[in-house]
Formats: sequence, structure tokens, C-alpha cells
Amino acid sequence: MAHAQFFEEYEPGSGRKTIGRTITESDIVLHAGQTGDFYPHHMDAEWCKTQPFGQRIAHGTLIFSIGVGLTASAINPHAMSYGYDRLRFVKPVFIGDTIHTLVTVKEKRRDPRRPSHGIVVEMYEVRNQHDETVLVCEHLLLVEYGRLKSAADSSPQ
Repeated sequence: MAHAQFFEEYEPGSGRKTIGRTITESDIVLHAGQTGDFYPHHMDAEWCKTQPFGQRIAHGTLIFSIGVGLTASAINPHAMSYGYDRLRFVKPVFIGDTIHTLVTVKEKRRDPRRPSHGIVVEMYEVRNQHDETVLVCEHLLLVEYGRLKSAADSSPQ
């Protein structure tokens, strides 16, 4: 779904919540095959029984990928991803857990290299079915200024 929004229209503190997605054994096996990460934490159920979590855990990079993918239901034709900062895997995610992502506009600022764009920083919080935060990161969006404004006349607030 397209949701056109210019830089000026982003409001710090505003946000949204995605739909949920249940993590399956197939997700973990496929991700291991794609990345080459076959660590026993993800693949060896018997070994995991001897570890503190007691069961297999999903790859952090898998949860990051799915958590970000869940946000793709709203596509802004005036913005593109500029990258991610401050990524942390806060709690383990297990087979059968259902995750969703909370997206909150944290701040916005001018882009010193592109006078036609600003940077919007979104906080991503991936949470499980118990509403526990399992992953956090900042998503940087490069967003066009509105047609009638330029970076020179637009305040980042």
C-alpha cells in the first residue's frame, strides 16, 4: 500500500504497529541455509536442552529481517531506506513465537549532502506475543522535502 508522505509531514512521536508473524522451524532452517549460520543454538535441539534457554533460538538476523519486512506494508514513494543504526538483540525468539514491529518517529533532521531531502529516524521495536521487546534498532529514512519547500526554508522540527 502506498502512503505518500514528505519530510515535513513526519511528526516525532507518531507511530504504527505492524501485523504479527509466527516464527517457524522452516524459517530458521531456511535462514541457516541462506547465511551459512548453522550454529547449534539454532540447529541442535538436543544440545540446546543443555543451555540456559533450553531450546533452539531464532537467528538475530532472521528476526531483524522479518521485523523490518513487516513494516513494508506501507510504502512511501518519497522516501528510501538509508540504513540502520544501534541494532540490538534484546531477548531470544523461539520457534512458535509471534512477533510484530512498533515503529515510532524518533527525530528528523536535514541531510547535509542533499538539500532536497531530510533524514527521518524511526525507532523499530520488535516485540513477541507477550509484548516483550526482542530487538531494537534505528531506521534512517531519506525523505524528500515537499514540492513547495526546500531544506533552506524547512525547519527539522
